[in-house]
Amino acid sequence: MIHKTRLWIWAAISATCALGLPGCASAPVAKPPQIIAAPPAGLFYHRVEKGQTLWQISRMYGADLDELIRTNHIADVSNVETGQLILVPRRQQITRPVAPIQPDSEGFIWPVKGRVVAYFGSVSDNMTNRGINIQPYAPSAIVASRGGRVVFSAPDFSAYGKTVIIDHGDGFLSVYAKGGEMFVKAGDIVQKGAIIGRTGSRGSEYLHFEIRKGYTPQNPKFYLP
Repeated sequence: MIHKTRLWIWAAISATCALGLPGCASAPVAKPPQIIAAPPAGLFYHRVEKGQTLWQISRMYGADLDELIRTNHIADVSNVETGQLILVPRRQQITRPVAPIQPDSEGFIWPVKGRVVAYFGSVSDNMTNRGINIQPYAPSAIVASRGGRVVFSAPDFSAYGKTVIIDHGDGFLSVYAKGGEMFVKAGDIVQKGAIIGRTGSRGSEYLHFEIRKGYTPQNPKFYLP
């Protein structure tokens, strides 16, 4: 009888604690340790640091950006987070960065502060977006995403409207279009972050921004912090 009474009391206490009532202390639940599998042959891991972009990581190790995206099955750059492990194709047994990149000097920055209203690859009026459309939070300056030389400037370039193209000297170009006003002309040398234009005052206006590798449009979000 005593044994059965003890079992009944233990069952009652367990049920009370399960309901989360006060007076019940519970031992902390130990989380299983994270197990990181060894990388496949020919690959190694890079841990993403704060502010790093996939493009910067690809340059650090001399890897092709498209190959990096395919290897890691990255469909949405917003899923890449600080601390995440990225598989990098090994080049000649290199285990350290071959050319450390300073993010402040080599990386791209956002040309205007705002929200993205149309993404790379989206289709509107039977036209595929080759960049991103950024609607500014308020009328503001448009800045050079990276330093370089202005190779094209037009007040009304077809469907692009006011357009500026900057050559960054390493095969990359950036395009700024549909801005309210552009201040630079072909031949001007601009530094990263320099003001090249200003957005319009109407809330519906946006800046169309592209990054091109040669003549091939790239998804800007893989390059922007």
